[in-house]
Amino acid sequence: MSNQSDSGGINTQAVLAMRGAGYYSERTAGARDVINDARELVLTALETLSDAESLRLADFGAADGGTSQQMWSTVIEMLRKSGDNRQIEILYTDLASNDFSTLFRMMQGMQGSPTHAYQKHHENVFVHGCGTGFHQQLMASESLHLGFSATAMHYVSVKPLEIPKHVHAARADHTSNAAFAEQAALDWQNILLARAAELVPGGRFIALNFGIDEKGRYLGNTGGVHMFDQFHKHWNALYQDNTITKVEYEKATFAQYYRNINEFCAPFNDPQSPVSKAGLVLKSCHSKLTKCPYQAAFIKAGGSGGSMTNAEYADSLIPTMRSWSETVFRTAISDRSDDESLQIIDRFYKAYRDEVAANPIGHAMDYVHIILDIEKTAN
Repeated sequence: MSNQSDSGGINTQAVLAMRGAGYYSERTAGARDVINDARELVLTALETLSDAESLRLADFGAADGGTSQQMWSTVIEMLRKSGDNRQIEILYTDLASNDFSTLFRMMQGMQGSPTHAYQKHHENVFVHGCGTGFHQQLMASESLHLGFSATAMHYVSVKPLEIPKHVHAARADHTSNAAFAEQAALDWQNILLARAAELVPGGRFIALNFGIDEKGRYLGNTGGVHMFDQFHKHWNALYQDNTITKVEYEKATFAQYYRNINEFCAPFNDPQSPVSKAGLVLKSCHSKLTKCPYQAAFIKAGGSGGSMTNAEYADSLIPTMRSWSETVFRTAISDRSDDESLQIIDRFYKAYRDEVAANPIGHAMDYVHIILDIEKTAN
């Protein structure tokens, strides 16, 4: 099957996936913290939908569902305690390559912590899955009351090119960065138009997107060692010692673009834009920095020389990076056997792990989100 899109770019839909079997959510505590902090925003939005006979919710780009499970569990429990016994339907969406079986087991308390298995604890709550990317409309028009997405919509639908001398658009040459910016702008418009079609009048879409804040900070680049530069350094080392080919080196291009606040807000600021004409209005937009929980635990333990060793810190930090980035590097060497690919990937992450263990200062994965609350105006 070809990975070329109709537009000539490199289609990401067939190859992207978070690492499965629960690995992603088990090792992504930072994303879970950010989502849990959005609970009040979700509850406030739901208060405006009190007239709906039932509630249809959607979690776009949900991976295995583990990072948002506690938030949804708390939201549903608070609705029930308030006397709201309406039927609730929640649709989890991700690509066809996603591990939906783990997601369904988690919601029913068959895997992970049963505490937040809300489908098991509450009646009239119905969980479904959709294996199609969020760049297009995923459900019937005017059927969605509240859409939610966290740490997902920085993925572009196609890679416009392979970046020649880096792995990420945020550190790419001007031409490569501009190509990704153009694709990301088109994708953002399509994402918003799809949500506009799905939402009922008065419905809401809350998005916690990776982005670039007012200080120029973004995921893995908040003043310490630059995470994506480290990815590139260790991947390039494999190319320099002939472990991987030039083609494999260049194919390790993240299908991501971190929009800044102006790029997020642009469709709403123009009253003649397709997004504005579709009825979407931006109620609020702000940035949020969330410190790396693994680094926080290391510092709390006393840092280097404390009760947690440097090696133990490295062993906690690198798996969270691997949980979402491995698919990029595995795909780059996908023509190799599974065993050979795994050996190369293990060696790649071990090199990064050993660097952190040798000197952990500055190594962390702080999160930077742009948080948007969007409403579809009533007819």
